[in-house]
Amino acid sequence: MDTLNSLKNEIKSKISNDSAHDFDHIMRVYKNAQKISKKEKANTKLILAAVLLHDIISYPKSDKRSKLSSIKSAEESKKILKKYDFSSDEIQIISDAIRDHSFSQNKIPESLEGKILQDADRLDAIGAIGIARVFAVSGSEKRSFYSPNDPFCQNRPPNDQRWALDHFYKKLLRLESMMNTKSGKIEAKNRTKVLKDFLSQLKKEL
Repeated sequence: MDTLNSLKNEIKSKISNDSAHDFDHIMRVYKNAQKISKKEKANTKLILAAVLLHDIISYPKSDKRSKLSSIKSAEESKKILKKYDFSSDEIQIISDAIRDHSFSQNKIPESLEGKILQDADRLDAIGAIGIARVFAVSGSEKRSFYSPNDPFCQNRPPNDQRWALDHFYKKLLRLESMMNTKSGKIEAKNRTKVLKDFLSQLKKEL
């Protein structure tokens, strides 16, 4: 665990101040990954190292390079991990997990470590914290809360580049069905209910 603590201290000084991908986000994903790893009997050290590094490079959603964030983070992770006691095979597993975890990459990671990283990260996109993150990002990108003519995407495809609420329909409500692990699926179901309850309440208020 000394290695992870040292890595954690290094990452804390390098992570961005983006409210949705800051060090607090890293720590929430870390906690999620610990829970899943314990239940799935996985290599916790490799998974938690991947968690710490998975957003080491995070371009804003409005940046054209946004979809490259996980690829660039994977490349950077290799450089950082060489300073610690990881074998070349372990570094490859960690970097592959980071490269493939992103929703925008549209991949299912090959390793169990990658699957758990992906699940742990996606859990932080849903539930109460997921709702908070949606509106934090949308505020920083100066997007409106919702389309005044069709807030809930009933007669149009979602466009989360314009409206915050569309992100629920473009991505968040889909994540439950995309989870990899049994324990991830269980938690995702609970958090998706929070999203649906929020949308139901919002419909009453609009």
